[in-house]
Amino acid sequence: MDVLSEGRCSVFREPSGPSGVKLEEWPRTAPGEGRVAISMKAASLNHLDLWLVSGAQKVEPPRVLAADGAGVVESSADPAWKPGDEVVVYPGLSCGECPACSAGQDVFCVKRYRILGEHADGTACELLHVPARNVYRKPAGLTWEEAAAFPLTFLTAWRMLTTRARLARGETLLVVGAGAGVAVAAILIGRHLGARVFATSRSEAKRRQAEALGAELTFPSEGFAKPVQEASGGGVDVVFEHVGPATLPDSLRSLKLGGRVVFCGSTSGPKAEISMPALFFRQVDLLGSTMGNRSEFEAVLKAVDGGLRPVVDSVFPLAQVVKALEHLDSQEQFGKIVLQISP
Repeated sequence: MDVLSEGRCSVFREPSGPSGVKLEEWPRTAPGEGRVAISMKAASLNHLDLWLVSGAQKVEPPRVLAADGAGVVESSADPAWKPGDEVVVYPGLSCGECPACSAGQDVFCVKRYRILGEHADGTACELLHVPARNVYRKPAGLTWEEAAAFPLTFLTAWRMLTTRARLARGETLLVVGAGAGVAVAAILIGRHLGARVFATSRSEAKRRQAEALGAELTFPSEGFAKPVQEASGGGVDVVFEHVGPATLPDSLRSLKLGGRVVFCGSTSGPKAEISMPALFFRQVDLLGSTMGNRSEFEAVLKAVDGGLRPVVDSVFPLAQVVKALEHLDSQEQFGKIVLQISP
């Protein structure tokens, strides 16, 4: 197995929402060849975990939750890592051998790219065994909670904006649905890349928080296309989407000619209607994206070392994982919800 979650674990047992998650004790073992055993300090939740526990993501239980985590190496069967090393976990799994992986394109792995906490057990556990290629040094300037908060959302947003949408310095970026972890990452990364950043949210408080992070202007979620068009002088270059059907029509109308919509999720539903003339007459690009390659994760780590810092909304002890999931489901958070596994 690529991954083993051991010790106390937050385990998805049945698709009944947050109440379907149980805290269980799983047996501990020594790491197998090429594996590193990490004593986890913190893990963080994503919307993926809600899809899992609600049954929307078709995963057979049991499954340990969470893609993101940081901790201390306890033991290692790989000489690159020693006990006591402080590390973060790259949350994607690939074979590492196929032509795509050999070319650095992990996300196109012919044996299927997988995500911790979805296709394999996750980081919400006391002891995590992962392949050594999934282990990276923890950025020294981050707390454990911050180190657990950034991997999946920052990697996803980084690939979306740099590789897929090719966001350039001086361009305009609209981030839809500010408050979600990936949207907060997009605001921060957009500013880091030198773009003018706008954002939308139903919540006035979240709009103010987005402005505090560097969003130049923010707009209510209802009917944002016209004010965005007016404020940007004819439309934005890039729209960062993760909401889907509820916002996609306004997102398309917010673009300038030749603009790009890049999306990584669809929290408001799996299907959306699109006016085809709006795409081809306006020369619009629709760009899908999921996670990112190790080289992109390394670029994120470099940016974090350079001052990019994740936003932690709240911290719950591992034993309160149900409350943490309920808080995530309430959509009241701004930034990431973190599980503290050990002090």
